[in-house]
Amino acid sequence: MRMSAKQIGPLTGILFVALVVVAFIVGGETPGTDDSVQKVVSFYTDNDNEQMIAAVLLALGCTAYLFFLGTLRQVLRRLPGDEGGLSTVMLLGGLMQVAGLSLFAGLTFTLGDAADDISGTATQAIHALNNDLFFPMAVGTAVFNLALGLAVLRHGGLPRWIGWVALLIGIVSLTPLGFFGFLADGILIVVISVLLTRAAGAAPDGGAPATASPGTAGSGPGPA
Repeated sequence: MRMSAKQIGPLTGILFVALVVVAFIVGGETPGTDDSVQKVVSFYTDNDNEQMIAAVLLALGCTAYLFFLGTLRQVLRRLPGDEGGLSTVMLLGGLMQVAGLSLFAGLTFTLGDAADDISGTATQAIHALNNDLFFPMAVGTAVFNLALGLAVLRHGGLPRWIGWVALLIGIVSLTPLGFFGFLADGILIVVISVLLTRAAGAAPDGGAPATASPGTAGSGPGPA
């Protein structure tokens, strides 16, 4: 079955998650923040190519995610009652996620490229930032999911259970369990991508993807 152009946009969410997962696999387990300078420098000099590849994969994932955000915002924005409020906050949260991941990508690339050219102390300092500069990502994930959850529960567009799950992820993202919130966010993005792709495939040629109305939000996207 040939894929329509409108189905490509939602699939960028799956591409984003796949690239991020591969980036973490390629990058491997990095040293802890409190590890010795020698151990930190040795890791990045021995795994320089892997770190730079992982950084590039993260950057590519961020690019795909921006296209997914545009698709999701368009779906939510056209629903009656949204008026651009929650859908815009959701978009801003996603942009903050991109900023957070881009920071990690930049720091990781710097470590892989320059660890053998700068002092060990400088390498350890950049490594500490790469390990602990998670607040932009945490705040972005929280805002994205809280706004998404409220938008779905108020206006529909996706199954109501997605709204409740998104709210839970948003809350968890600002707690010490934030890493698990990030993982759950990735799973939710994949699910939303699949639902929006199916809805786009069910829409008439040249028409917009069909979504659930506020009164039927529990049924999820489907033919209009």
